[in-house]
Amino acid sequence: MIPGLLDWYDLVESANSAVNTMDTTYTLRDTIIDNVRSGQWRAGERLPTERAFAEQFALSRTTVRKVLQEFKDQGLVSQTVGSGTYVTEQAASIVQAWAAEAPPTQVSPAVLMEARLALEPAIIDMVIGNATTADFEQMEICCAKAEAAGSVEEFEVWDGKLHEVIAQAAHNAFVANVFQLMNAARAQGEWGMLKKRSLTPERRLAYQVEHRELVRALKSRDPAQARELAVAHLLHVRRNLLNY
Repeated sequence: MIPGLLDWYDLVESANSAVNTMDTTYTLRDTIIDNVRSGQWRAGERLPTERAFAEQFALSRTTVRKVLQEFKDQGLVSQTVGSGTYVTEQAASIVQAWAAEAPPTQVSPAVLMEARLALEPAIIDMVIGNATTADFEQMEICCAKAEAAGSVEEFEVWDGKLHEVIAQAAHNAFVANVFQLMNAARAQGEWGMLKKRSLTPERRLAYQVEHRELVRALKSRDPAQARELAVAHLLHVRRNLLNY
């Protein structure tokens, strides 16, 4: 098979795998939220075990644990070592607030990060092979605009735009459309709230440095270093946002 096509098939396989995981993860999240909203699971009630959730939704226990941790961070559940996971007193009011504020198609930050980790490093070879001088200039502009941003919201706009411009540099319409969808998900409320809470001046500076290093590696046409930097940056963001 032609090397370029092999890279593309690998990308599609990676994307399909990520989408399947995202679908089942989102179904798990929806199930928990719906059961709390409907009153089927009331305050103080114990949830099924991680193993039971994993078997029901065909997910790894690590993925289930991440979903439960996300809900714990949001105050929906509490966990007691050796006992289990329980619905909190405030859980019903939390899910009611979500229903009022967020569209039903909202993508959770955890699901979005899974997709980014699967896809962003996977397109590095395509970007390096197809990026033009104009593409690199756009990346530099995004870095400069993010560094000059006067608010978290403005920084997030240019942060997201940088990753979108990098994807556009692959010069593949399918890839560009996928990354536009991911950027739209970043504009949703839950991601923005988490980013605002987690983005200290020190973390923002670190992100800016990481962005510059990634752009330099892309301009140097160094795929190994660029992939390594992309993964490290995304793991750093995930750790700051989601605590894992």
